[in-house]
This record gives sequence, C-alpha cells and structure tokens, in this order.
Amino acid sequence: MVKYEGTVFTADLAASATLNKVFIKLVGTDGESERKWLMTTGFTVSCPTSIGKLVLIELDKQPLPLCPEDSWFPAKVVVKSPEGHIYNFPIYRWITDGDVHRFREGTALRVFDDDHHLSRYAREQELKQRQEDYRWDVYLEGIPHCIKAKNPLLLPCEVRFSFTKTTEFLFTASTGLAELGLKGLTFYKRRWKDIDDISNVFYCKKTSKSEYVKQHWEEDAFFGYQYLNGVNPLLIRRCTALPSNFPVTDSMDSHHARCSLNDEIKKGNVFLLDYKNMDGVQANVVNGKKQYLMAPLVLLQKTPDNKMIPIAIQLKQQPGEDNPIFFPTDSKHDWQVAKIFVRSADFNEHQLNTHLLRTHLLAEVFAVSLLRNVPMVHPLYKLLIPHTRYTLQINFLARNLLISKVGVFTRYAASGGEGMVTILRRSLSSMTYSSLCIPDDIPERGLEDVPNFYYRDDGLKLWDIIHRFVQGTLGYYYKNDSEVQRDSELQKWISDIFEHGFLSQACTGIPQKFTTVAEMVKFVTMVIFTCSAQHAAVNSGQYDFGGWMPNTPITLQLPPPTKKGTTDKHTMLKTFPDVKTTAQGMSTMWLLSRQSSDFVPIGKYPEDHFCEETPRKVIKDFQGELEVLSTVIKVRNRSLELPYTYMDPLEVENSVAI
Repeated sequence: MVKYEGTVFTADLAASATLNKVFIKLVGTDGESERKWLMTTGFTVSCPTSIGKLVLIELDKQPLPLCPEDSWFPAKVVVKSPEGHIYNFPIYRWITDGDVHRFREGTALRVFDDDHHLSRYAREQELKQRQEDYRWDVYLEGIPHCIKAKNPLLLPCEVRFSFTKTTEFLFTASTGLAELGLKGLTFYKRRWKDIDDISNVFYCKKTSKSEYVKQHWEEDAFFGYQYLNGVNPLLIRRCTALPSNFPVTDSMDSHHARCSLNDEIKKGNVFLLDYKNMDGVQANVVNGKKQYLMAPLVLLQKTPDNKMIPIAIQLKQQPGEDNPIFFPTDSKHDWQVAKIFVRSADFNEHQLNTHLLRTHLLAEVFAVSLLRNVPMVHPLYKLLIPHTRYTLQINFLARNLLISKVGVFTRYAASGGEGMVTILRRSLSSMTYSSLCIPDDIPERGLEDVPNFYYRDDGLKLWDIIHRFVQGTLGYYYKNDSEVQRDSELQKWISDIFEHGFLSQACTGIPQKFTTVAEMVKFVTMVIFTCSAQHAAVNSGQYDFGGWMPNTPITLQLPPPTKKGTTDKHTMLKTFPDVKTTAQGMSTMWLLSRQSSDFVPIGKYPEDHFCEETPRKVIKDFQGELEVLSTVIKVRNRSLELPYTYMDPLEVENSVAI
C-alpha cells in the first residue's frame, strides 16, 4: 500500500466551516483512490499502488443523521504523494449541496496544455456550469450588459458578499442618514435659509478633507484644482484652439492677468472643460419641482505660480444673447453662480460617466466574461479573479438602490430618469480604449507637463507597476504570440468583452481578439487598473469633495441667469437643492466612500491561486513595488496643504467592491 498525506484548509470567513461529513477522492494519471471520509483536517489516503501524477480531487459533503445540510467554504487541499511531490488544489468557493465537485491541481493550464482526458472533461463541465450560472442580461439598451439575476441571493455563492460585508453594508445603508445626523431633514422640502443653515448640517459628519473643501470652495484656484485632483480628473484637456461654439474674446480682462488669450493658448497655458454629454438632456423633476442641468464650456488658465484657475464660463453649448460668457471680473454673485452650475454638471458627469460607466459597469463586464469563459485552472482566471471580488453584487445593488425607478440617483439627481439613460449612451458611444489606458490618455489630453497633477503622477506609477506584474505573470505562460492566438478561452474572454461591454463598436478601439503577447498584457493591465486604481481615484473622495453640498450640488432648482447683473446673495441659496435632496445626496456619497472592514488593498491576495514559483515571486515583487510607491506618496503628501491619498496602494481596493 502507498499513502497520500493531505490537509484540508477551510477559509477564515464567518460561517465557513461545516458540520457535515466531508469526502474526498484523489484522481491521478494512472488511477484513482477510494472515496474517503475526512474526519479531521489532516488525512491519509491509502492506495494499493501509485495512482500517478495527481490531476484532480473530488469533494462532496453529506449531512449527518438528523442534522441539516450546511454550507462550507474550503480554501484549498494540499496533498503529498508517496514520491514526495506536493500537489496544491485551490478551491476558494462555497459548497452548498451534496453533489460531487471536482477541483484540478493548481498548476495553471491553458486550454491546449490540458492533455489529460479527466482534466479536460472537468474543464468542460466547469465552463458548462458557468455558462448557466453567469448569464448576460440587458439592463438598458445602449449601455454595457450585466449579469442576469433577480436578487443578490440568487447570485452564485462565490461572488456574493461575505457575512461581514453583508452585515456592514446593510447596517451602513440603513443608518447612513442617522449617523450623519440628517434623518429628520428628509421631510423638509424647503430651501436653505443661509450658508450657516447648511454648515450646521455639514458639521454633523465631516472629514479633514471635507472641512478643507468647505473653507476653500469659493476660491477660483480650488475650483481648478478639483479638475486635476478631485473625483473627476478625466475631463480637463489642453485647449489648442477655441471651440467654435465658445466665442471668448481674444483679450481677457480679469484680475488674474491681462494678456492675449491666443498667446496663452499658444503657450499651452489654457485648458478646456466641455460638458457636451449634458447638452439637451431632459432634467429631472425632484419633489414635484423642475430641476436644471446645464452643459457648460469652461476655460481654465495655468498661472505663473502653477495654479489652475477658471477664466471663462459659458453655461450652455450654443452661444447666444441669453447665454452670456461669465468672467472673474463679473460681479461676485454672477461668477459664483456660474461656477455652481459647472460643479453641478460635473457631479452628474462624474457619477454617470467617470464613475458608474468607466469603472462599475466595465468591471462587471470584465468579471462576467471571465467567469463565463475562463476556467479556474487558467492563468488569466488566477490573475484576475481577485479583482472581481464583490463587483457583481455591488453593481446589482447599485442598479436597485441608485439608478432604478425608485433609486436615490433617479429620484434626486438632476440627470435622474431619462437624462441618465441619454448620458450613459452618449458616454459609451464616445469612449475609446486609449482613454481607459492612462499612459495613452494623459498625452492625448495634452496634460504631460501640468504641474501639481497628482492623479496623473500616482496613476502612471501604478500603471507601470501593474504592467510589470501582468507582464511577469502572463509572460511566464505565454512565450510567443502564437500561444496567445491559439488560446480559445482567452480569445472568447476578449470577444465577449467587445460584444457585451462595448456593444461591438469598433470605433472604440477595443480589441476584438488578441494577436500578440504585448496586446494581451496591455489589455489585462487596463482591466486591473480600472478595477482598482481608477475606481479608487474616482470613488473614494466622493464625500470629501461632495459632503459640503455647495461644492458639488447634485441638482439645481433655478435656471441659469440669462443676463449678467441679475444675481444677488439670495440667488445662490434659491438655486441650491432643497434640504431633503441635500440630505439624500450627502448620505449616498458618505455610503459610497466608506471602507469596509474586510477591505483588501491592491497586491494583497488572501486566496492562494498560483502554486508555481515564478508567478509567486512576481507577486512578491509586485507587493514590494507597491509598498515603495505607498511610502513615496506619503512622503510627498507631507508637504501638501491637501494631501492626495486616493491612489496610495494601501488605500486602493483590489476590486470594485463599493
């Protein structure tokens, strides 16, 4: 008799252990063992002769007499053969029934590497089941497709929230208004009386950054700063020529500088914000009152002291007598109201395009395609599965709680309802692959040499670190372009993304297939960057910049001024959203900015999917580089009046999980 010594590891999660009887069978190239009852975590399986190289294990669990069937979350099984070889079998999934479940040995295998008939059969059966479990659905025509599910409890167990995450999320969602001290305000549809009235609510829950925003929100320099290092750093671009629909006069007359606008454009000192996605969008009706959403054009100027300040604002796309261009030399109230309309437009652009579409919806497409088309043993699955954690459930909840007919965004944001659909469709139709890749996006927008642009600085460094990680990992498995082209599972993954994520629009530049190793590495880098760093950059600061409502109004109650000199100190308060709407907006941004206790930062891998030495070393090198970057960012931030922390690797979650 020969003996196989093994250990079963159960994940360190709440309620992950089982009281059921667990059975195991070892399957090798030369035979298989008897089915054995595992009475302890350590076990011995005896066989008359060696069963050869272990290919897979079979696990099942059965309830004890008079005991109910429960759920079990095994992490992995490690087996030592009589010849002394160690075999790892990653599992990391819930087993909820009494069926036999097959798990292959952990060495990553592409489809053409899988040469054992039982392993190939297990691979085929796994993908067949995945095709049933993860189905595409169309939530709204013209936007990326999503997973088909009637409620979050019907999602496959392995992609649902943990017990901890579920408990915290439900508690946070139900107590958000109370914790912010806003609960009693949800019944008030009145306007704000004065700024102090807003301050009293704000001080119920503030952060050091939101307090800074409150102190500086009226300043032109801070207005411009937010387009570099706020939650929407994707809109600003260098202006090389004035748009034909933005007829700013050549000579600027402002208290900032007296200079020729054309000269400043030639010097590269002028930048453009264009909210054309909002043009003609039907604004919402909130609490029975018509709301207003503009599509502004804004010029920013880089000053000699390296500040970014607004120098001209046109609140609608088409110029006209009823659409004046506002300048800093106009009355204080005119200029401030114009900036408020811009900031409100930015809230809607940010939430729908920058945040929802470009991180949440794309991350879901990447995840569903991975889970449908790529088996657990594939190196791509092992590499990407940590970056899908909780994404499917958080997006399901976002559709139900935020953008459904009764969702908070639909009910209270200026672009809620039909406007939301219009903006999402326009945003997807204008999206490009290069805009998702920060090394391409920054030069395309002409922002390579803009000073004090910490999103760019940290983002480019993170991209490079992720790229080396992906290159080191996938380069170990794919030695040449031919191997990429031959991998049908890899090709189906990208094909589904092109079809279901980008709706087969070739104009986006998204690959429809991979032909080279470099092409594959770049795309996978973009996927990880989008699901981690990019989401952190556009999500984590929402309450910091939006907690003080005047800086980021989610909607506005008055139309924009059609003539200069018609605003006064009361106009701003009448324009702001009412008390109830403000409370709902603050609560939602606070909820979306919260970090859960089971937060997993980028580079940390609680689940051990890779067993080969090379990818494990690549992971350690990746973690080391992230630690160095975190230190560099922390040192830099010590000298900043407002630290930029959102892309510090210790603050970046591994996946879109909130």
